[in-house]
Amino acid sequence: MTPTTLPTQRRPQQAARPAATTAGCGCPDGGPDGGPLSASLSRRSLLKALGGAALTLTATEAVHTQVALAAPGYTGDVLVVLSLRGGFDGLSAVVPGGDPEYLRLRPTIGVPQSALLGLDTTFGLHPAMAPLLPLWRSGALGAVHGVGQTTASRSHFAAMEEMERAAPGTSLRTGWLDRTVGLRGASGTFSAVQVGGAGAGAATLLGGPNPELTMRTTDGFALTGPWDETERRRWHTALAELHREGPPTVASAGTTALAAIGAMGALPAPGAGYPAGELGTSLRDLARLIKGGVGVQVAAVDHGDWDMHAGLGRHDRGWMAGKLAELASAMAAFHADLGPLMGGVTVLTLSEFGRRAAENGSGGLDHGHGNLVLMMGGGVVGGRVHGRWSGLSASALDDGALAGTTDYRSVVGEVLQKRCGAGSLADVFPGFTGGTSLGVVRGR
Repeated sequence: MTPTTLPTQRRPQQAARPAATTAGCGCPDGGPDGGPLSASLSRRSLLKALGGAALTLTATEAVHTQVALAAPGYTGDVLVVLSLRGGFDGLSAVVPGGDPEYLRLRPTIGVPQSALLGLDTTFGLHPAMAPLLPLWRSGALGAVHGVGQTTASRSHFAAMEEMERAAPGTSLRTGWLDRTVGLRGASGTFSAVQVGGAGAGAATLLGGPNPELTMRTTDGFALTGPWDETERRRWHTALAELHREGPPTVASAGTTALAAIGAMGALPAPGAGYPAGELGTSLRDLARLIKGGVGVQVAAVDHGDWDMHAGLGRHDRGWMAGKLAELASAMAAFHADLGPLMGGVTVLTLSEFGRRAAENGSGGLDHGHGNLVLMMGGGVVGGRVHGRWSGLSASALDDGALAGTTDYRSVVGEVLQKRCGAGSLADVFPGFTGGTSLGVVRGR
């Protein structure tokens, strides 16, 4: 339906916004260290989501379209996939300081035992991860070490595409998160969202026939038409009254849309100090959507710049320390912002591959294999490192890198089944036979 026309004055002209820019990885294979995202709401995503009654909304760069919001019947966890693009070094985050080979392999960039935040006799958190230590101790944060893919590649592009497609040996081109949403039937506009970034479309993770919504930020997400607060209140009142008088489908869509608009400008909860930068903004915006009750089921967030071939830095300063501090602060703020709602949210970090165990001659780390998955949420069995730790001895390494002893699909699959209500994983991960439960999450 066409949005209600209210008495208006001439709207003041707005200055043009600068065009968004993108940055590449710079590795020899030319693969990106950050997945593409739209500079604002993806027109393709929104047009796929059309149906039922609608309100005209705009966000960021003023993409005008009609958005229908439904209230899906999904009752599982909101699954947040935080992609650490560029080859995240899990050995720098949850450090095997108790392994006698660790400091021998990393004499200048390794974290000394005296600086580790103690977890157990083998592992300790990097000191820059201090904001997450309370969550570890309370059991809301856990980890899985030695996570990898069966079709290992050390090309950023190929490895991330395979991880997000999750269908090795097949011709399937959709993403596993898109397939997950598709198995649930009808969904609303915000069921699958990608937040942050400045690229041109959705990541492979969400690629496929099911609608997804991509946005750079929720700032500026509002009704089109009103140009000041007085007009916004008038439009909101009129549209609320209009949709109350419509049939149930129309009324539900309209009132949900108006509620979503009201939630977009919500301030973070007290104690949720998001760090400056894209990751903090993205998680703040995702928290807004979840708190607004708009029906988010799955969410993808990217955080790149982990490709540290040179100049990784010391444990107390430098590139890695700064990146880990940003990651830890943003995740801790997201947890604090959601508060009790975090009981129905599970966050997983995934990266295309880990790094080699030994530092190179440039004070950095080259592409490797096995990696770390961080898990945060109310259902996480936290306070421990899961998975089979193979160690860092020469005989245990996989071509100089930590071995991948746990298929990442085992981690994701357990979350999907125990927290997200999935049955068989055959349609999400074709050809995957699964394995013994890792015990990384509790059932709902």
